Amino acid sequence: MNEYENYLQFAKEITKEAGQIMKKYFSRKDISSYKGDKTIVTLADKEINSYLIKKVKETFPTHSVDGEEEQFGESKYVWVCDPVDGTAMYARNIPVAVFSLALVIDGISIIGVIYDPFTDNLYSAIKGQGAYQNGEKMSVNDYELEDMKSVSHFDMWPEAEYNIFPALQELGKKTYFIGLGSIIRACTCVASGEFILAIFPGTTHKNCDIAAAKVIVEEAGGKVTNLFGEEQRYDKSIKGAVISNGKVHNEVINTIKKYLEEK
Repeated sequence: MNEYENYLQFAKEITKEAGQIMKKYFSRKDISSYKGDKTIVTLADKEINSYLIKKVKETFPTHSVDGEEEQFGESKYVWVCDPVDGTAMYARNIPVAVFSLALVIDGISIIGVIYDPFTDNLYSAIKGQGAYQNGEKMSVNDYELEDMKSVSHFDMWPEAEYNIFPALQELGKKTYFIGLGSIIRACTCVASGEFILAIFPGTTHKNCDIAAAKVIVEEAGGKVTNLFGEEQRYDKSIKGAVISNGKVHNEVINTIKKYLEEK
């Protein structure tokens, strides 16, 4: 087993435990609280994040962890994690939430795993080696924006640094937008061909949402950049994200640029 395969196997082992923790707390009524920014954090978020740090310390003590709820160490090898993406849904016993973990080396996503415990779907990729859903190779679709089959995802909230609503209004004339409640789950839909596109305005510490999706979607043949079509690091805050099948990427970026200025 080479080094990257070893890292992927470690990520998959973390995924198994994360899935069990998510299912353990899912039906409980006392699992959530609110952070200072009014976003929800659950007992599952905290337990998974702490478990990851414990295992990284034991297995790769020179690596660091950038979790959405807790961080550890400083290194060019960073395990970037969103323990439960879709907490608003998860906390209300709506089964739309996933676990996400990436190994980012010098800012580049090299290993990615995303797990949906409610459908038992595991998405994984090593940079340069393709993307897989439960061990079967997967790929993005080849739809154009105006194809009647095209479905796209958006995330949007009033406090977001970038207001993507005007761009959504224009793009919405060409594709059907929905909001799943989990950007990472939406990214898996792009990677496996159900969706054509996902647009995400998150910035501060939102690398945790996109790091694993970056390598999985691109290994499936898609494209992931910031809102302005640029590559970005995934070991620090980002400038939003456009996640697409690649075919529609330039048109989407050009539309967004008409309404947004880079900060």
